Amino acid sequence: MFLEVNHVTKAYGQGDSRVEVLRDVELGIEKGEICVLLGPSGSGKSTLLNIIGGIDHADQGYISINGEKTVQMNEKRLTEYRRRHLGYVFQFYNLIPNLTVKENIEVGAYLGEPRRGRVYASAEDRRALDVEEIMHTLGLYEHRHKIPSQLSGGQQQRTAIGRALVKNPDILLCDEPTGALDYATSKEILKLIEEVNQKYGNTVVMVTHNDAIKDMADRVIKLRDGRVRSNRVNTQKIQAGDLEW
Repeated sequence: MFLEVNHVTKAYGQGDSRVEVLRDVELGIEKGEICVLLGPSGSGKSTLLNIIGGIDHADQGYISINGEKTVQMNEKRLTEYRRRHLGYVFQFYNLIPNLTVKENIEVGAYLGEPRRGRVYASAEDRRALDVEEIMHTLGLYEHRHKIPSQLSGGQQQRTAIGRALVKNPDILLCDEPTGALDYATSKEILKLIEEVNQKYGNTVVMVTHNDAIKDMADRVIKLRDGRVRSNRVNTQKIQAGDLEW
C-alpha cells in the first residue's frame, strides 16, 4: 500500500474530560486512488486527515507514506515532508486576501521548494507544475489578476486547489472541499478534483459527510465513533458530473 495508517489512536483532554477521537484505526490506500473518508460529525475523519498530513500527531500508531514513517521524522524533517509531498484543500479556502489568483497559486510553489532561492524543485526532487498550465486547467486564467474578494466561492476554491496542486504533491488532502459551496458549484469542484487526479495521478484523500460523493471514489472508508466501520473498493464508480444528492 502507498499510504498506510497503522493502529492509530488519538484522544484529547485529560481525566473525566478525555475524549478518544480515533480508536486503533488501521487502513491502506493505493497510489493514485481517490479515497473518500465518510462519516457523521464527530466520527474522527478530519482528525485522521490531519494526522495523515502531519498537522496533528497520533498518541499511538503511525502513518507510512511510500515506506516513510512520519513518526520517525523530527519536526524539521516533517515540515519539509509536508511542504514537498502533501497538498491541502480546506473548506474555507484560506487564500491570502491581498494576493492575486496567480500569486496565491505561486505561494504553493514556494512552499514546496526544498532549497532557498528557487521556485521549483528539481526533477529528481518532485516535478513542480507550471503555474500557467494550472490556471488553464482550473479555468482561472482569465481571473489571474483578481484578488480573492473579486472571486466567487467556486473560483476561490479552484484557486485553493491550484495552490495545493502546483508543487505536484504525492497526496492531495481535501477537508470538506464542497462544504461551503452550493450544489452546482460543488459538482464543478468535484469534477475538477476528478480531472486533477486523472491528469496528474495524485492520490486524493477527501473528507466528507455527503454520502453521494462516495460514488465517485475508488475507495470508500466509513468511520463512526473513531473506528473504521468499512474499507471497500468501489466497483461501481461513477463520474463526478453524474452525482446527485
